[in-house]
Amino acid sequence: MVWAVNSAWNEVAKVDATPDGDRPQGGQGRNVLLVGSDSRAGLSAEDRKRLGTGSDTGGARTDSILVLHTGSGKSTLMSIPRDSYVEIPGQGMNKINAAFSIGGPKLLGQTIEQSTGLKIDGYMEIGFGGFANVVDSVDGVNICVKNDMNDEKAHINLKKGCQVLDGKNALGYVRARYSDPEGDLGRAKRQRQFLGALMGKIATPSTVLQPWKVHSIGTKSAGALTVGEDDSLFGTARAFWAFRSIAKGDGYSVTVPVSNNALPTPAGTAVQWDEAKSKQLFDDLREDRPVVVQPSDS
Repeated sequence: MVWAVNSAWNEVAKVDATPDGDRPQGGQGRNVLLVGSDSRAGLSAEDRKRLGTGSDTGGARTDSILVLHTGSGKSTLMSIPRDSYVEIPGQGMNKINAAFSIGGPKLLGQTIEQSTGLKIDGYMEIGFGGFANVVDSVDGVNICVKNDMNDEKAHINLKKGCQVLDGKNALGYVRARYSDPEGDLGRAKRQRQFLGALMGKIATPSTVLQPWKVHSIGTKSAGALTVGEDDSLFGTARAFWAFRSIAKGDGYSVTVPVSNNALPTPAGTAVQWDEAKSKQLFDDLREDRPVVVQPSDS
């Protein structure tokens, strides 16, 4: 088992993700930035066609941005809408996902720290192909689809109801927003739902107690996963376990409260945070207090 775990960890890519500039003081607990990027690195032309990712865009962008908070109590997984209109250090006001395109994980982390007051302690990133490979390595994940989803841009045609999604359909499910009445906010809910279900599937006794399965899943996951160069194996494993706990209902799953999801800006239609409610959420996380779950998160 030690061999299986270490073999997988040795293949995980490392990147300098420590934010620059003046940083917030550390609060109670630990915050890990989780990014789902549209990087097509390692995907062949055949893979891009199969997954419906299109051609290389010439630079990775963030399809999903989440912050996982772990502390003395229940863990919290917080989605940040990728179209959130915030100040990007040195770049002016823009949608938050532009920070990743401009300056990678360091600038995105710095932007989140400046916008929320939360200190980012760890970093995890997974790309298009890697995500699909991880799902296929566990033979798919059972998800209850809330509504019919026929989305050409996400390359899916899913019917309402519980079903097992393979890597291709899972990728479309977490990417789709044009077929969701709630748009980007609905997608954020699905991303948290699926992430928890995936971690639950990986962390079952039938998987974690068999070294060859750990090695197989871990190696496929490792090739898809990028972490901060200062992150530890223990810290990363703790984050995965927290995802599973949240999926089982032992934690909080929230989105940054929004006051306007159709804000006209020079950068296009953007998302405006609810100033009072978002500040309360960030304060609660920093002080490691139970968070208030908004009706829109249910």
